[in-house]
Formats: sequence, C-alpha cells, structure tokens
Amino acid sequence: MVTGPEHALDHVLGQGAFIFGCEGLALTSLEADFFRDADPWGFILFARNVDSPDQLRRLTHELRAAVGRDAPILIDQEGGRVQRLRAPHWREFLPPLDQVQIASDPLRAMWLRGRLLAADLHGVGIDVNCVPGLDVACAQTHPFLMNRCFSDDAGVVAQMGRALVDGMAAGGVAPVMKHLPGHGRGAVDSHKGLPRVNASRAELAVDFAPFKALNDLSMGMSAHIVMEAIDPDRPATQSPAAIQVIREEIGFDGLLMTDDISMGALAGTILQRAQLALAAGCDMVLHCNGDLAEMQTLAALGPMGTAAQARADRAISTHPKHQPTHQPTHHPIDISALDAELQSLLNR
Repeated sequence: MVTGPEHALDHVLGQGAFIFGCEGLALTSLEADFFRDADPWGFILFARNVDSPDQLRRLTHELRAAVGRDAPILIDQEGGRVQRLRAPHWREFLPPLDQVQIASDPLRAMWLRGRLLAADLHGVGIDVNCVPGLDVACAQTHPFLMNRCFSDDAGVVAQMGRALVDGMAAGGVAPVMKHLPGHGRGAVDSHKGLPRVNASRAELAVDFAPFKALNDLSMGMSAHIVMEAIDPDRPATQSPAAIQVIREEIGFDGLLMTDDISMGALAGTILQRAQLALAAGCDMVLHCNGDLAEMQTLAALGPMGTAAQARADRAISTHPKHQPTHQPTHHPIDISALDAELQSLLNR
C-alpha cells in the first residue's frame, strides 16, 4: 500500500482523472494496492505487458479486479509499426496508409480490418483501441506518423476512420480518435520534441475536418503540438484556446484524454504537465510508461470533475459492448472468412 501524505488517497471518492499502465506481464502486489486506492478510470497496455493470449487475459482480469469494476482497458493496436499484439498469436496488419493505397475496395477493407482488430482485442479482455488516427498526412508529416495516417485527403481520412470505427463496434471494441485537433502538419516527433505549426486558421480547417466528421465519437485524444494560429505559446494538450477549438469548432463533446503525458514534447514535472492539461480543459490524463513513482505523483490529481465524469460515464454507457447490436467474438461469425476476404482485397 502506498503511504505518505503526498499519496493519501483515502478521500478520493470518484474515479481518478487518469489512465495508468503497469510495468510487466502480471500485476505486482504494490501495483494492485496502488490501483485499488487511486482508482484510475482505466488502464493502457503496451508491448511490455504482452506475451501470450492466456497471460494477457489474466492481466486484464487482474487490472479490473484491482479496482473492483469493469474498467476500460486501452491499447494502441493501429497496425504496422504501432501494434502491441503481434504474430504468432495475433494478426499482423499493414500500416493504415499502405492498406488504403493497395486495397481494391478501401472502405470494405477498412471495415474488415476493424472487425478483425476487435476479434483479437476482445478475446483477451481489451475493449478500447486508440484508433482511428484522423491526422491528415502532408509533405512535412514526420515519418513517425506518416504511414499511420489514412491519406493526405481529409475526406478519405474521415471515410476510412468511420469504416474502421464501425468494424470495431461490430466486435464490441470502442475507439479513441486522435490526435485532436490534428497532428499531420507536425515535422517533429512529439515523443522527442515539441512540433510547431505555422499554418493559418483557414489552412487548419483541413486538419480539423476529419475530427468534425467523427465528432459523435465518445472518446478522443489530444495532440502535443503547437498551432501558432490558435495558441503560439502552449501545445494543444495544455492550451485552453485549442481545447475550445476542439469543443466548439470541431464540436467534440466526448471524453478528451491527453496523449501520453510523459512524452518529450511537454516540459515541467510530470504533475505540472498533468495539471496544466486538466486546467486547459482535458478531462483525463493518460500516463503510459508504467513507472509507479510517477503514477503515485499523478494520483494527487484526484477524481474527475463533474463534467469529465459525465463524459466518462457516457463513454461507458455508449460502449459498443453494451449495445443490442453488438456481436462479440463468441457470437457465431466466420472470422476466418472475413480474414480471407481482407487478404483478397489486398491481393495477398
């Protein structure tokens, strides 16, 4: 159990305004005790947490048992370089841009991709996937992001994003669209530094368009990027002006989580970064590296505010696994036939 005045969590009454990870393949007793007290809204998994289907099912069960509820468990399973579940136990997917470019029927192929992703995730207890990436590719897009985009055409990005979301929903997995309000113009890897964009507000309308088209989704993720036409001093994650654009111009009223708060784009201590993000209007802080000491510090953020909790509750209540049209992977459906169809559309 975590002790000390800076980690006195006995007075936390609601779900914490944070999503946490864990260090390894199984939950330690220290982590379990900490999660019980801090009560994070959800959890996120990475390759360090993944070995086999049986191991992963045990871990997702342990995480939910620690908080005593069916907490959301997230992952970044985009396909291509950003794919935490890999062969031989799980399917390998092309980078999104590559699939769109080679598919004979890109929309059908993207729906199939979503349904197959959901089958892999649902089977091991993961119910939220941090896709679709709705960033619009352009000439200056950094290589870390380029082939993770669907297209350099905002309309195509929106269409592919919707198809992917619909496919995942059919398998009971919810999406998190990213990176609001748009990361495509970033020429710097935000894992390592802070990208700055000097495009005009008129030009930025292109970046906003796919997010606006999918503004009905229940969860989104902010971008660690400075858009000088909106706020020249602060990255979108920590900018009240950028959050206002997300809420009003883009029209997104879902649960807004930060991108990983420990990324190199942000300055200050881990707690300062998180406090600035929540003060700017983000609902929740995403912390990904599994460092227990950092998570203990972030627990001081306490529970979500009223508006954030309402959005979080709505995200849960509208989760596709709770909807009557949901067809989970144990429902009679020929996944192998869908897999074969996708491969045929990719001429593989």
